[in-house]
Amino acid sequence: MPNKELPRPKGYEKLSLPKLVSKPWGWENWLELWYDSKTGRGYCLKLIFLKSNEKSSLQYHRKKVETQYVVKGRAEISLEDERGLIKKMILSEGRFFTVNPGRRHRVTALTDLTLLEVSTPEIGDLVRVKDNYNRK
Repeated sequence: MPNKELPRPKGYEKLSLPKLVSKPWGWENWLELWYDSKTGRGYCLKLIFLKSNEKSSLQYHRKKVETQYVVKGRAEISLEDERGLIKKMILSEGRFFTVNPGRRHRVTALTDLTLLEVSTPEIGDLVRVKDNYNRK
């Protein structure tokens, strides 16, 4: 049974989901992107895969809040704390972390890694601080 189309954020109204997005470190599968313009509420749901020994950008978001859950594998998470210091932690299956706006963060795959990410719908809200693939 097909999913009912949910309203999308402005600029993404015609986005067909799920959508597989290739990345130099693996891929993202965008499963849902929903936004209610009346309440300003919404969410984005992604399945993310990073190949072993690969890492995401060191990045932050101006508005977006995201929680990532480790479905399979092990990850080193670099996450900026409230004092501006980046702390590292190792997470395995069943563990999760949440990133608030303005906090720098990075995921390094210690093994092949599958994450489930749920976030607020600001999908274009990404500021790269450092990137191993020279992306801006």
